[in-house]
Amino acid sequence: MEKSSPHHRDNVALVRQAKRIVAEITAVTKGGLADELGLCVGDKILAVNNESITDMIDLRFAFADEYIDLTVEHTNGEQEVISFDKEYDEELACEFATAVFDGIRICQNNCIFCFVNMLAPGMRRSLFIKDDDYRLSFLSGNFVTLTNMTDTDFARIERMHLSPLYVSVHTTDGALRAKMLRNKKAADILTAIDRLIAAGISLHTQIVLCHGINDGAILTKTITDLAERRPNILSIAVVPVGQTRYRRDDFPLKGFDGTKAKTVIEQIAPLQQRFREEGGQTFLYLADEFYLSSNESLPVDEYYDDYPQIENGIGLSRAFAEDFAEANVGISPLADTVKVLVLCGTAVAPLMASLALKAQKQRPLLKVKTLPVANNFFGGNVNVSGLLTGQDLATAAKNAGGANYDAILLPGTSLKHGDNIFLDDMTLSEFAARFGHAKVFPVANGAEYKRILYSLASDTP
Repeated sequence: MEKSSPHHRDNVALVRQAKRIVAEITAVTKGGLADELGLCVGDKILAVNNESITDMIDLRFAFADEYIDLTVEHTNGEQEVISFDKEYDEELACEFATAVFDGIRICQNNCIFCFVNMLAPGMRRSLFIKDDDYRLSFLSGNFVTLTNMTDTDFARIERMHLSPLYVSVHTTDGALRAKMLRNKKAADILTAIDRLIAAGISLHTQIVLCHGINDGAILTKTITDLAERRPNILSIAVVPVGQTRYRRDDFPLKGFDGTKAKTVIEQIAPLQQRFREEGGQTFLYLADEFYLSSNESLPVDEYYDDYPQIENGIGLSRAFAEDFAEANVGISPLADTVKVLVLCGTAVAPLMASLALKAQKQRPLLKVKTLPVANNFFGGNVNVSGLLTGQDLATAAKNAGGANYDAILLPGTSLKHGDNIFLDDMTLSEFAARFGHAKVFPVANGAEYKRILYSLASDTP
């Protein structure tokens, strides 16, 4: 790599004339390209090859060139253009404050089931951001409604072939969708989908199912409409509406108890069978909550194909069980009893207990108590592990005598990604400090769960 760093004042002046859009660096990989160029945390990228960049998509496309002029503003306010040669596939190797540099597109809908409108007052501000940005859909798999799309947006998606995208459909009945999203533009969902498909874009889709609103015959029609657009429609996920005690909306909304969840399973099963016969894949997937709340067996691993919507909670429990079963771990002998407290959401507690029982059969001195933790913070019908707060987990552990256990296991999904902090801003260290000598383990997946249960020693603390 050749590098030079002259000050090109004319180029910098051009950048200043445009709208100030900057990509602020928050981390630099040691030994990577950004490190070699002398870039530091806090530096801001203003342009690449004299062009302003609005998001990570622009940056990636710009870095396809092998010769780069990188306009940078350093932390001291000094600006320069760093010119260098690079390999075609060489990336900058740094992280940015956000993936979109010109501001996140904020959702213009007022959905009857919006979870952001169900958050408790006083939670950290970032949780209240309602994004509806097609760029985050492409970059991070965020679901978007397509209601704020412009012709320019569609043209960019087509030109750059930003595929796949993740789209919240909910229903293909235009009038009903407009009512559910409280946005007249929402009625044009099939027109928007067909335009993307015509450009060769593939889509993963989701349906947030609300009892008595978009279920039953309407759900069947929505699924049929989307299935007719295969293979560009890659998958359909059906997830049950969730409600917290903080919901601030007068629109009557009903979720799914065990009986209603079973009805949905029975409605969907024949369609899934037909899709597997037609295309070799299930294509249509139900969220884990339907099976867990109705006490129905989880589908087998093959049902989820390549788990296309696992980030949407589709197949997490089955994947957890499969990871546990397939993990090759040694069994450490125990000289004395080891007491373990496993904290988890109420929905997944039976699965966690059944897996723990397998470990106990091979390690008789391992004593595991699985504790389903009620979500008192959010209340309502929230029963998933990922929405448990530190306070609810700590209270449940305390009431169960957590300080008397050798180890406490809790769901890794309840911690902010990349940080050891819960939704209520309690830190993992603050949680652990409440339980004396008990060792605290966040559990990220089934393999980790198995490794911990099979390796905990008598002298764990």
